[in-house]
Amino acid sequence: MAVTNDIERTITPVAVRRRSTPLSLVAWRIAGYVAMLVVVVVIGLPVYWTVMAAFKETREIYSLPVTWWPANPTLANFPAAWQAAPFGRYYVNSLITTFFGAAAEVILALFSAYALAYLRFPRKDLVFLLLLAALMVPVEITIVPNYLTVARLGWINTYQGIIVPGAAIAYGTFLLRQAFLAVPREILEAARVDGAGHFRILFSVVAPIAQPAIVTMALLSVVSKWNDFLWPLIVTNTTDMRTLPIGVFWLRNSEGLSNWGVVMAGSLFLIVPVLIGFLLAQRAIVEGMTAGAVKG
Repeated sequence: MAVTNDIERTITPVAVRRRSTPLSLVAWRIAGYVAMLVVVVVIGLPVYWTVMAAFKETREIYSLPVTWWPANPTLANFPAAWQAAPFGRYYVNSLITTFFGAAAEVILALFSAYALAYLRFPRKDLVFLLLLAALMVPVEITIVPNYLTVARLGWINTYQGIIVPGAAIAYGTFLLRQAFLAVPREILEAARVDGAGHFRILFSVVAPIAQPAIVTMALLSVVSKWNDFLWPLIVTNTTDMRTLPIGVFWLRNSEGLSNWGVVMAGSLFLIVPVLIGFLLAQRAIVEGMTAGAVKG
């Protein structure tokens, strides 16, 4: 009888835990969905309002109560925004600075990450420590030194003045280094046995395996360059060298008090290309983020 009581006391807590576990999982799942819903509303609501306002007439934007869908959708805001500012020139400038700036960041990050991951050189740990320290330095601190350097080189109001100061990024090197460290050493040793040098190992072995991380880093760089506002504003002084974010800013100053529909249409000129790029590379971004966290 005593043995039976002991068995019941032992089994009862286990049964209770088994019954309570699904309930706790459901509660955590519901909490997770609620948190995601809050994040989507906080982040997505301004974007949704921007898109809807671009198709509204001015009087409808100012009307109360707020309408979440255009009563009389119109496309007139888009040609008005395009004609209110030289968006064609803004697009050309943004494409040039984004392409060459992002390409420089990716190339430099590839070589520096490979060196930190596989090469042996003096004070390697110190170099990596300085790289991590650079991640903690706000970009605003480097604006004045960069501007003085660019001014002395005569690069004010030039493409190189916009591109070169941001041609390297510590985060890209760190991300790719973590991804490179996840590459199996056996593959590298087999490549060395076959007579492959560092360049061939990097571009024929390491880069294809770490492709998701490289795509992630490249897209982050493209988005950063495309949306960069402060540095191009400081280093340029003519309309012909302005980029899209600055163009939208001047459009807001000229049209925002009277015609928000035109301003929202101009904002879509800036948002849509980045959104399309993100949707196309979404899977690679997720894979790259997880690959960079496999090994430290």
